[in-house]
Amino acid sequence: MGLTATSPESDFPTALQVKAATTPPPSINPYLRRPAPRPLPDPEVLFAQIQAGDTAALSRGITLIESALPAHRRLAADLLSLALQNPSKAIRIGITGVPGVGKSTLIEALGLWLADQGHRIAVLAVDPSSSVTGGSILGDKSRMAKLANHDSAFVRPSPTGGALGGVAHQTRESISLCEAAGFDVVLVETVGVGQSETAVYNLVDCFLLLMLGGAGDELQGIKRGIMESADVIAVTKSDGDNRVRAEIAAGQVRAALHFVAPRASGWTTDVLCCSSQTHEGILELWTAVSRYFDHAHGQGLFDQRRREQAVRWLRDLVEESVLQTWRSKPGRAELQAELERKVRAGILTPRSAAERLISG
Repeated sequence: MGLTATSPESDFPTALQVKAATTPPPSINPYLRRPAPRPLPDPEVLFAQIQAGDTAALSRGITLIESALPAHRRLAADLLSLALQNPSKAIRIGITGVPGVGKSTLIEALGLWLADQGHRIAVLAVDPSSSVTGGSILGDKSRMAKLANHDSAFVRPSPTGGALGGVAHQTRESISLCEAAGFDVVLVETVGVGQSETAVYNLVDCFLLLMLGGAGDELQGIKRGIMESADVIAVTKSDGDNRVRAEIAAGQVRAALHFVAPRASGWTTDVLCCSSQTHEGILELWTAVSRYFDHAHGQGLFDQRRREQAVRWLRDLVEESVLQTWRSKPGRAELQAELERKVRAGILTPRSAAERLISG
């Protein structure tokens, strides 16, 4: 039997009434206490721990580098000064390719193989930051579970933070700390091939481009700058039914390279096939990379590239510092907000607003 208006049950408050009459608690858990802020470490002590191979200290050092807090930035600068006093002989390899090409799986296969050969591997994997929330998934470490848990490896995912070129703003500094920690091979995984993906070229000694076979037009979306910058090209997932398609794709890439201007150094980009699942071609891939390093050292290109990268680093730091100083000028944020409102309303053109903002 249903309830009527005169039923005793009708005197009970409804759910909405209960919610309205309920006083919210002061906190979700009144017994939970926020821990005291962790004191900042002494830079020399932290750097000594990094040099001793303490990966927890290395992670903390990279966190300080990625932080925007002024105190953290000052501490990070001290760490980098210590790291750059003893230049490392580690080699830096940038790895890029379209999403889904298998960058993470190939890095894990190559990293495990190198670890078995006695190398110490550091992987700096860059994930895209959301343009809506600013967050990143940072899932590369889970995709390289075996390598991340290897005693001779260190895997660190980082967000791009809106930086173009597929790498994070502080990737250069992170590389320096990894080298100070004794890793002799540093692999930098980028977000994916894009208009400014060649930015990674200014961070590494060898640029490895990964491609897919059997995915339609093999050269679709591959920018000329990427092809010109790649030192080694590998067609991935060359196993099973995809092996023939991978070999065809490799042939197409070799043919396309004939239309790319030859390098002054005389280096001819190697193109090969490999599989992260069967590990076929991994040895050949490292042989091609090693052959490039032998060529670069023999031609004096290795040191020249490092010197050019140092100058580019200087320019980037100057531009970043000038921009931060410009943004911190009193009233700048309010003026920019006002000009953006006028641009949105159609009162000012973007160019006029930009000129007023720069001169204001």
